[in-house]
Amino acid sequence: MQDLTRFFYKLLVENNVSTQLAEYLNVIIGILVLLLVVFILDRIIHKVVLSLFRKYASKSKNTFDDYLVKNKTFDYLSHIIPLSICVWVIPKLFIAFPVAEYYLEVIFDILVIGLTIWIVRSILRTFRDFLKSLNSFKDKPIDSYVQIFMIIVWAIGSIFIFSSLTGKSIWTFLTALGAMSAVILLIFKDSILGFVASIQVAVNDTVRIGDWITMDKYGADGDVIEINLSSVKVQNFDKTITTIPTYHLTSESFRNWRGMMDSGGRRIKRAILIKASSIRFLSESDIIQLKKISLIKEYIETSQESIINYNTEKQINKDILINGRNLSNMGLFRKYVELYLQNHPYVNSDMTIMSRQLAPTPYGTPLEIYAFSNDKEWKNYEKIVADIFDHLLSAITYFHLEVFELDFPNKN
Repeated sequence: MQDLTRFFYKLLVENNVSTQLAEYLNVIIGILVLLLVVFILDRIIHKVVLSLFRKYASKSKNTFDDYLVKNKTFDYLSHIIPLSICVWVIPKLFIAFPVAEYYLEVIFDILVIGLTIWIVRSILRTFRDFLKSLNSFKDKPIDSYVQIFMIIVWAIGSIFIFSSLTGKSIWTFLTALGAMSAVILLIFKDSILGFVASIQVAVNDTVRIGDWITMDKYGADGDVIEINLSSVKVQNFDKTITTIPTYHLTSESFRNWRGMMDSGGRRIKRAILIKASSIRFLSESDIIQLKKISLIKEYIETSQESIINYNTEKQINKDILINGRNLSNMGLFRKYVELYLQNHPYVNSDMTIMSRQLAPTPYGTPLEIYAFSNDKEWKNYEKIVADIFDHLLSAITYFHLEVFELDFPNKN
């Protein structure tokens, strides 16, 4: 090719073209010939390499090579040979044109650096996709790690590119970079915070992909679908997407429901407001009637025997119910609720089951039910809770209790 450029140069000079113009035209012709040869070579190598690796990937049982093909790793690798030939040929081809040789070397050095970055990028993406296909890594923030590595790769690549453009050594550029560190920190503040937060989230296992999280400040209430360097994407239950800056997960509070999902049940914590005026002691006839409720019959008989023994021993005057010990409709209903929950097929009996009375309010006396459903799926959970409270609200009247309801004055 060097003989070809000399031939063109001699031909131009013999045709009375000025020496300087002849040099320019010779350089242009040399570049065009070089690009044409490299382009043809690149197409041939690209086609051969790609077809070979695609055939290998299709026959291989391993999925890793499939991801290499998907992320175009072999496409980028096929460009290495043509670029290497260019880098090797340029000093020999343009030895008589030092200025052209210098600029062409700079251009192709930058192309080599860029190609290297793209190859590393495709390999990292391949590892990301491959690891995400494994069950043990599906909930890990792989995107954050890939982005961190890519930032490092881009930083190193940028240093080499600037070094090639300016002709300065890498150490000179790093020294100048250190002097500009304050400006760099200001410009890349969010990226640096995201980088640190991603490491903290991964190390402390704060959030995983698939976790249900709630963050009221951002209106987030749903499943984490992606964790990357700059943000965490949450798909809310209404199918909208909320994006939260990653570093806010370490600097602000949020609720992660993973503990509940990993436990044996999902909590039921809801109160029924009982009208205070309906709470009273039970007469003998009331007790006889309530004994017909099989769930609390044994409890009533045991409690009644204990109460009678106590009142007899203390010689309590029972002409008035308030004297001594007595059964109350509220107390029996509380016991009924506990026994009902303990026998419910969808309530986890190995976890806390409690029916407790809270402090009276202007809206009645709250009777709170505290238990855990053994089915944690949202739709099933809501059905279980509704069935429980349907039953309890219906059962209240058997205990001569009333649910508090706010009466609005009639405008008429």
